Amino acid sequence: MSWLSNRDREVSSEDSNVLRDQRVEKLQSIREDGVEPYPYTFNRTREIADILEEFDGDLEEETKNHEKLAGRMVGFRDMGKACFLDLKDGSGELQGYTNVDLLGEDDYELLQALDIGDFIGVTGPIFVTNRGELSVKVKGFQLLSKSLMPLPEKWHGLKDVEKRYRQRYLDLLVNDEVKETFVARSKLISSFRRQLDDEGFLEVETPLMQPAAGGATAEPFVTHHNALEQDLYLRIAPELYLKRLVIGGMERVYELGKNFRNEGVSTEHNPEFTTVEIYQAYADYEDAMNLTERLIARGTEDAVGTSKLDVNGETLDLRPPWDRTSIVESVEKATGTSDLSETSAAELKSFAEEEGLDLPEEGDLSWGETVEFLFEEYVEDDLFQPTFITDFPTDVSPLAKTKRDGDRQLTERFEVFVGGLEVGNAFTELNDPLEQRERFSGQEDGETKDEDFLAALEYGMPPTAGIGIGLDRLLMAITGSDSIREVILFPAMRRKDE
Repeated sequence: MSWLSNRDREVSSEDSNVLRDQRVEKLQSIREDGVEPYPYTFNRTREIADILEEFDGDLEEETKNHEKLAGRMVGFRDMGKACFLDLKDGSGELQGYTNVDLLGEDDYELLQALDIGDFIGVTGPIFVTNRGELSVKVKGFQLLSKSLMPLPEKWHGLKDVEKRYRQRYLDLLVNDEVKETFVARSKLISSFRRQLDDEGFLEVETPLMQPAAGGATAEPFVTHHNALEQDLYLRIAPELYLKRLVIGGMERVYELGKNFRNEGVSTEHNPEFTTVEIYQAYADYEDAMNLTERLIARGTEDAVGTSKLDVNGETLDLRPPWDRTSIVESVEKATGTSDLSETSAAELKSFAEEEGLDLPEEGDLSWGETVEFLFEEYVEDDLFQPTFITDFPTDVSPLAKTKRDGDRQLTERFEVFVGGLEVGNAFTELNDPLEQRERFSGQEDGETKDEDFLAALEYGMPPTAGIGIGLDRLLMAITGSDSIREVILFPAMRRKDE
């Protein structure tokens, strides 16, 4: 037989082109000897995790039944006439043992010629080695997919951050904790859907391409529809469409999906991100707080097994009830000031300048914008335990009803913080169509005025609570991730110069 030996494992991992050439040559040799390196299927009997769970510490003799297991070969130890290999599938890793007598000379020679990274299927009984390690005794095997590129070095893993994001498949292969993060992400999303469905909410879909960019203050992505002969905007938020559904009689709706914002990229921002937006008729922001607590606490428990977490050495306790404090009270406490509601925007600006803070340069800040700026500077980063910050200023909350106590300077709006990150935003929704039109008109650079939404609102919308939760940031908080790119499988990256 003309197969090459396993010696290509000794070639420096830096020279991957040499290894690839060797593996391509080996692939051709395997085919010439009548072995199909890319068969169509393999009927495995179980996943490796099932084997580990069933026989862990409870196997005295070799099983009578032969299992058919499949996965990627991630380790190989050649002992001449016998060898050990490590087989890894999507559920776990198991050692395999075989020798020339079990396989026969031809198959044993083929196995020795395979490379780390190749997919194989093995057949044989489960047993425990003399050293006490649960293993499969390989009495037969089949090559399932020949790998042409070497895996990153096993013990050092894949450390280059940019390469990890650009080649997420390698990141998942060599960093088990990365895979755990994305399994948790899927479980979190499933839990949110299940909880909302159980509470009588209906999942709906609204347009991703919209004629007006509304529902949030953000720079949209613009595209052009040739047949309609008009520009459209990728959705920055589904809010105004979901409210149309409430107006139309769908009293409990939610949408879980992507939004897009043509803005900066940072550790907390990605141009496309995942949210769940929820609208409940005949409810207010107090009801929204209660629902948010339930969703996040249960969702976290379903995702990672507990709602009381160890995050970077600190205990994060998501069990309700959570702290609730107004934005004005939080700023007063953090800055040592008082009577913030009676302080003018100019006075607040002077205070910020005296404190050496760099105020935004885009025009004069309103009273509400300055309060929000001080909150972000003095309070936000310290909100590690889950906290509702309530009663945001009206001039930064164009879609929220003003406080029912008559203070028109503030609204019934909250933001929810977990692990120092803002993960949600909610209102008692403004349902007065005349006031909503006036709020939109009073904003020069804020919320886009959507005439179709304003027309719908004139048909009447019942009292409604609306919630938006950013699932990427929530996952960052509960996993202790430093960057949003750690929780998005394929984050936005600057195009690599070829």
